[in-house]
Amino acid sequence: MHNAPVAFPPPDPRIAELARECLDDLDGLIELWIDVVGPIRRSYADRVPDTDFRDSARHALEMLLRTVAQLPVPDHIAEVSERVGTRRARQGVPLESLLDAARLDFRVVWTALVRRAEDRNMTHLVASAYYVWEAVERHVTGIMTAYQRTVLEMGRLADDERQMWFARLMECDGRNPTVVGDTALALGFQVGGEYVCAAAAPQYGAALRRAAADLRTAGVPVQQQGLDSAVVLAAQCGPRTTAHTVLGHLGETPCGVASAAGRLADVPRAVRLAITTARSLPADARGPRWLRESWLDVLVHHTSDLAHDLADDVLGGLDRPNVSGTEKDRLLRTVRTHLAGNGSIADTAAAVYCHRNTVQHRFTRFCELTGHDIRRPEDAALIALALRARERGARTEETG
Repeated sequence: MHNAPVAFPPPDPRIAELARECLDDLDGLIELWIDVVGPIRRSYADRVPDTDFRDSARHALEMLLRTVAQLPVPDHIAEVSERVGTRRARQGVPLESLLDAARLDFRVVWTALVRRAEDRNMTHLVASAYYVWEAVERHVTGIMTAYQRTVLEMGRLADDERQMWFARLMECDGRNPTVVGDTALALGFQVGGEYVCAAAAPQYGAALRRAAADLRTAGVPVQQQGLDSAVVLAAQCGPRTTAHTVLGHLGETPCGVASAAGRLADVPRAVRLAITTARSLPADARGPRWLRESWLDVLVHHTSDLAHDLADDVLGGLDRPNVSGTEKDRLLRTVRTHLAGNGSIADTAAAVYCHRNTVQHRFTRFCELTGHDIRRPEDAALIALALRARERGARTEETG
């Protein structure tokens, strides 16, 4: 069973009379309020000029007294709560201090009412205290709402400005020293510094935003935004922030990573390479992948129109009718193992469990069929690229 809401009696008419009397001494109340709020104001006195502080106090106290006195409140007075909340947010006054100061209005107004009340009116005054308190709380709530809304708007504007400068840095490709310097100021970056850049597909945008927020909380200069149908993140390294630190915040997010060593001007290039690396990731990729580990995939992706032709030209001989599936698999397994190793025939033989002469025979047979000898560095590079191209083509066919 719910209790019925408490029905407060209407404010006593005598309260309105006392409030009207207080309006006649508004200047005295302002001085009292300034004296009472002094200790709180010390924390932000340098941000709010005295004239601004006094004008806001005058309008706030007049609004409260007119409300209690049941008098009309002019629009410019009625808007004081929103005006104060908006202005103090832009001035950087802490919200807690601002609300503490505003709540002191009750003490000042109540003190003024008590001083003017005769003993016979004291009971009526106490019974109507809630009316004064409600007026103050509406004022405080109005200040808080305006303050929070302004902070959000300022945050959006600041973020828009950051994104604009990062976009300008990308557009000039880091070649305009003025843009590079202005971007550094806007983003809190250094013109000369080490940077790690990551890029991911749009569906991983939330993960990169979380990583950027965590890095920013840790004091790392970072910028994250959408760019070229991807989501990118650029973080500045420092004494306590290494590339490993940044990758740790990225966790298992599939993304491409590239570095800009020594200059903010190199970030656009690193971002583009990170985006290309991200687009070359396999469908089952887990976690960040460095450009230096992905160059073959990046080159294949970048020359996708020629990848199929490259694979057929280099490896087409393995598809001849006189080459069995078993032989083809054996040759490819030996070649892939050798490419993944250190170039030692002995190590390759151990990895595929056969004699080194057998490995040599397989390489010779591969050369007979394809025209490319893996034992020649130039041919080895071409074979490695062709294998990546064929693997990529096979994945594409599987996924449709």
